[in-house]
Amino acid sequence: MTTEVGDPYLAEVERTDPQIYRLIKAEEQYQVDSIRLIPSENYTSRAVMEATGSVLANKYSEGYPGKRYYEGQRNVDALETLVQERAKGLFGVGHANVQPYSGSPANLAVYYALLEPGDKIMGLALPHGGHLTHGWGVSATGRFWTSVRYEVDPKTHLIDYDRVRAIAKAERPKIIVAGATAYPRLYDFATFGEIAKGAGAYFLADISHISGLIVAGVHPDPAPYADAIMTTTHKTLRGPRGAMILCKQEHAEAIDKAVFPALQGGPHENTIAGIGVALREAATPDFRAYGRQVVANAKVLAAELRERGFDLVTGGTDNHLILIDLTGKKVIGKKAAKALDRAGIVGNYNTIPFDPRKPFSPSGLRIGTPSVTTRGMKEEEMRRIARWMDEVVAHVDDGDALDRIAAEVRDFCRGFPAPGMHVV
Repeated sequence: MTTEVGDPYLAEVERTDPQIYRLIKAEEQYQVDSIRLIPSENYTSRAVMEATGSVLANKYSEGYPGKRYYEGQRNVDALETLVQERAKGLFGVGHANVQPYSGSPANLAVYYALLEPGDKIMGLALPHGGHLTHGWGVSATGRFWTSVRYEVDPKTHLIDYDRVRAIAKAERPKIIVAGATAYPRLYDFATFGEIAKGAGAYFLADISHISGLIVAGVHPDPAPYADAIMTTTHKTLRGPRGAMILCKQEHAEAIDKAVFPALQGGPHENTIAGIGVALREAATPDFRAYGRQVVANAKVLAAELRERGFDLVTGGTDNHLILIDLTGKKVIGKKAAKALDRAGIVGNYNTIPFDPRKPFSPSGLRIGTPSVTTRGMKEEEMRRIARWMDEVVAHVDDGDALDRIAAEVRDFCRGFPAPGMHVV
């Protein structure tokens, strides 16, 4: 049995709104009791949560430091300037905008700043691991700009840089985007930069998934090659849910004007404070060791799954993410994901390249190691997780087996405390 202990940070929520309190505590219990393998999720520190939930939530501060449209901004000006400087230093860039509410509007801001309506955006196709905001048709980015897509190789499922170069030469896009939500290998940012330059295009690196790995030195850095870099601030960076745009100084004014006043109003200074705390944490040796362990864990988990007959897209991983093709297991991704969730192992069903199934019921499963690594799990724990996953996929219709595994997972998770949680 797990038991709730006193949580001073939610005492007023409990008193004022018991229903919301119970839902928050239920989610907290769920995050403690489960093995969270969704690669875009993580655990923030208690310090990040405290900053995000601070009195800065009361503040309205349209504009930028020194150029606000409200009085009483002396403290938030100092705060936002500090966070900008931390971002610039950590990522080695000339300018940082820390106001975007999330990754999607941040990408939109980059396009607004650098493109004209109808210009071509060239990005990885969504079914091949790309993101909606890289020009896909159902996104605003595919409606207001012209989409040009590159795909992974049909056999290796790797990015074919020669093919990317050929498409860029033929289509002459205004911007080329590197980045994805389901690509388990390294990005050759130097080659992307060279291709973009040769095509007369801007180069945007969307590092939302891998920014923490870049900081840790276990993934190539796009800063020397990209005109703009966008990253969310959660995922491997372990901050609150927000975003940053990092860019060359020559694009700073256009990007700032695109974020505000073009696309947003007042920034969420409480979130910016949480980002600032996360950036300070990311500048430590402990964080670099964390990033190395994320990759080590992913490689071991991938190898163990392969040993158990799982087909992995690209054959493995170089980063935090593993994409599994469940066709050979004769289980669709959605069914496997739901069975795993019942067993206390949380991933997400996902399309695979050239998937014959529809996106809402695809062939694949996407998992990753940021959250479990934050809890202190290492290689041996990855082997145990792979064994459980294999057992779940083999017994997707056996509720008793899934419930038994869930109990084992809860016992297992007690040995790896989740940061900042007030349940045991």
